[in-house]
Amino acid sequence: MAGLPGTGKSAIAELIGARLLKPVVSVDPIESSILSAGIDSDQPTGLAAYLVAETIAELVMQAGHGVIIDAVNAVAPAREQWVNLAERSGEKLKFIEVVCSDLAVHRERLEARQRNLPHLAEPSWHAVEQSLDEYSEWSGPSGSIPRLTLDSVEPLDDLVERALAFLAG
Repeated sequence: MAGLPGTGKSAIAELIGARLLKPVVSVDPIESSILSAGIDSDQPTGLAAYLVAETIAELVMQAGHGVIIDAVNAVAPAREQWVNLAERSGEKLKFIEVVCSDLAVHRERLEARQRNLPHLAEPSWHAVEQSLDEYSEWSGPSGSIPRLTLDSVEPLDDLVERALAFLAG
C-alpha cells in the first residue's frame, strides 16, 4: 500500500487483509512504539519503522504467508525496499497506491482521524501538502512493478473489490 496520510490506504489495507486472511504490517504503529520506548523524535524513527516492518514482513513470508505493508512509500528508496524484499524472498509484489482527488475531502479526513497512536502526532494538512510536493514519480525498479491506483473518493467497498481483483490477477 502506498499513499499520503489521510487518503484511506489503511482502511483499504485492513479490509483487504481481512478478506484475504493476510496480516497487515503498518509502519505508523511501529513508529509510535519506537517513540514510546523513549527514542527521541529527532532520530530517524520513520526509517527505523520501515526497517522493522521489513523484518516482520520477511519473517511472515519465510513462514509461507503473504503480507500487506501499509506505509506512505512516498519516495523511490522506500518503494525499492519492498522490491528488494520481494526479490530476496522470491515473492510477487504488487503496489496499490491510494490517492484522494478531492483535496477538501482529503483534508477533512486527515483532520478528523484519531488513530490512538501515542507518541506519534498526526501530520498537519501543511505537512501533507509538503509531502505531496516531495512525492516521487514511480520510476526505477518500483516503476516496473504492477501498480493499481485507487481514488478514495469512490465508495470503500468498490475500492476493496478493485484491489482484490488486481491482487488476484
